[in-house]
Amino acid sequence: MRVAGRLVTIHRLLVRYGLDDFVRATHLYRPLRFVFWLSPWTWFTRRRGSRGERLRRALEDLGPIFVKFGQVVSTRRDLLPPDIADDLAMLQDRVPPFPGDVAKARIEEALGRPVDTLLREFAVEPLAAASIAQVHSAKLHDGREVVVKVLRPGMRAVIGRDLEVLHALAALAEEYWPDSRRFRPREVVAEYETTILNELDLMREAGNASQLKRNFAGSPMLHVPEVHWDLCRREVMVMERIHGVPISEVARLRELNVDIPKLAENGVTIFFTQVFRYNFFHADMHPGNIFVDVTDPENPRYAAVDFGIVGTLDPHDQLYLAGNFLAFFERDYRKVAALHVESGWVPAGTRVDELESAVRTVCEPIFDKPLKDISFGVVLLHLFDIARRFQMQVQPQLILLQKTLLNIEGLGRQLYPELDLWKTALPILREWMRERSHPRIVLASLRDHWPDIAETIKVMPVIARRAIRRAYDDELVVRTESASLDALRAEMRRQQRRSDAIVAAAAVFIGGIIWLALATQPAWIGWLLAVGGALMLARRFTRH
Repeated sequence: MRVAGRLVTIHRLLVRYGLDDFVRATHLYRPLRFVFWLSPWTWFTRRRGSRGERLRRALEDLGPIFVKFGQVVSTRRDLLPPDIADDLAMLQDRVPPFPGDVAKARIEEALGRPVDTLLREFAVEPLAAASIAQVHSAKLHDGREVVVKVLRPGMRAVIGRDLEVLHALAALAEEYWPDSRRFRPREVVAEYETTILNELDLMREAGNASQLKRNFAGSPMLHVPEVHWDLCRREVMVMERIHGVPISEVARLRELNVDIPKLAENGVTIFFTQVFRYNFFHADMHPGNIFVDVTDPENPRYAAVDFGIVGTLDPHDQLYLAGNFLAFFERDYRKVAALHVESGWVPAGTRVDELESAVRTVCEPIFDKPLKDISFGVVLLHLFDIARRFQMQVQPQLILLQKTLLNIEGLGRQLYPELDLWKTALPILREWMRERSHPRIVLASLRDHWPDIAETIKVMPVIARRAIRRAYDDELVVRTESASLDALRAEMRRQQRRSDAIVAAAAVFIGGIIWLALATQPAWIGWLLAVGGALMLARRFTRH
């Protein structure tokens, strides 16, 4: 009931803001089209503001999950109309704040002490407000500037309700949408649920920040603020305050003579380094979370905030992803197709030559242009068309990576339209692949896993001796069948035994009847057979 009410609320808000086209395009409401047309909101709502502004306001009213959706798509100016992109960009740092007094009370409740004893100064007016939390400037007693991040009140209840809606929509999609098997909506929603629930734990975010800071310690390209652990709890986090120019203020960066091409290339380098060298990447890199330290304009340095969403990859996916990128850069379409089949991203029966031909057909016209003119977002859109043809499944574990890569390209091209994403990323990927096969790395891996290897070596002679003895005695059985097949066979054997028993009972019963019909003496044998057969049949049918 709560889910149905939320769906009605979404419908009502879209209509209130005059977003009629969005409502009519929502397949969920097609059976109720007449309700839309008869609704008084449809006929008497006045459209105020541009469509981008109305969409932004609707997303703000709908809550944090929808705000985050707007944040993600706002970075893709090459895929959105300019008016919508401009307004959605305001979602990055213009979400309405909650009262500062409420934030102060939440800090005191979480830390168990008055704010005045914890901090020398605390600004009641928020410095910035986001969809899940807001930030206040403050000073420690030793004079260091910090920011205090506080979760919005009631966030867990609000997000829990919207997650129920997403799960309900995913269930409907799986039941009624033909492409649901490939897009795996339930798994995608489950992956997103994990991500957004992690954002509600600021201790987890503090840990993410510390890990990223350690990875880039001493880096001239990225600065990560210091966490003050003694002032961190699940609903409150205190960290070093960052001073810099927001990445979205390109005109301001140009006024300060910042080396824009270098800044854009560094952004790509940082991302690929996070993904492939450290396998730990900041996955919420929208403009509101990225600043530029312009102390040295010729060597600008990024400063990141908001570490609630980070991503990691399984080593298997990491290796196949790097191989796919390299094969794609080198236009080795055969390898792209083979890697997709080997990784299980397409059905096992897919023919490599057919997939290779499809990838070539899409990519060759694109690569006819200079690499700097090729948008990764456009390439992905073309590859999605191939995915539909070959029933390629969505990989939920890669969604964060794909989203972040699109964000990075969007930010980079906004800074520097001539950015060659491919040229910057290729050396990093090649170096990573070389390092994986370098003897020093292989030996280091063997050293790290030597305890497990040693234990395996110890038991190998025993296992081999047992196998040889059993083979010599004709007792060696190699299990090549699945558990499900074994269960099926067991069930078939049970059914066969049941059928045999029923046939035998029926034969006894009919034999008794025939004995009596022929008036064969003694008659008690016929009655015994008939009653016994009937009891056997009754027992079999009641048991099964």
